[in-house]
Amino acid sequence: MEDVTTNAIVPPEHRSGAKIVAKATGVLAGHVYAREVFQLLDKDIDYREHASDGDTVRAGDVIAAIQGRTRAILTAERVALNILQRLSGVATLTRTFVDAVSGTKSRILDTRKTTPGMRTMEKYAVTMGGGVNHRHNLTEMALIKENHIAVAGSIARAVELIRTSSNVPVEVEVRTMEELEKAVEAKVERIMLDNWDTESMRRAVALVGGRVELEASGNMTVERVGEVAATGIDFISVGALTHSARALDMSLLHEGVVT
Repeated sequence: MEDVTTNAIVPPEHRSGAKIVAKATGVLAGHVYAREVFQLLDKDIDYREHASDGDTVRAGDVIAAIQGRTRAILTAERVALNILQRLSGVATLTRTFVDAVSGTKSRILDTRKTTPGMRTMEKYAVTMGGGVNHRHNLTEMALIKENHIAVAGSIARAVELIRTSSNVPVEVEVRTMEELEKAVEAKVERIMLDNWDTESMRRAVALVGGRVELEASGNMTVERVGEVAATGIDFISVGALTHSARALDMSLLHEGVVT
């Protein structure tokens, strides 16, 4: 990695220390990835955590201390901070949703609405915030949506086709009570209620009676999830966890020469 500014100013063997400091309150996530960024440029760099992933940090808290080649520290700074800030933002937003459903059986799920190239990292951050990963990719679970049903001809036929070609769990997205009943009859592992109003969700929970896991989805907000959780729904999926999280502000401060 070429950094013309740092390489012009800093001698190759120059060694120093630095610290990463939080500038806002939030949930920390991303140490493992930030450490790897620094170690790509200096395999012997010393990266010490002062707060663990999943911890709540506040403005002024030292998150990590770093010692090693100054060129590596300054060149890796922005990439490492970008990752820490992004993942901590995801973890912080997730924790807000998780706290909003506290005391209920509902669990907060992420989705595949992730930043290209960062899915594994962002889904890790969701777990640090107390959320649960849905599927990482299209092979872990079959999710039958309306277009799949239209092609197959029916929910029953779509489920049958999945069962004969794979042994993965099956989830079906439904829009009406009639479709819900058909999905229950098909004995799928989970049913997604997509964009249902709260009262209809409550009726769905009563109808299913615990026979199948139920997931609520569609434009979920922090203000609404508590009401949705109170219906007795098993899961609430929130795309905003990864597509709308605000980065948690941090900075790296140089601390002088070390020997």
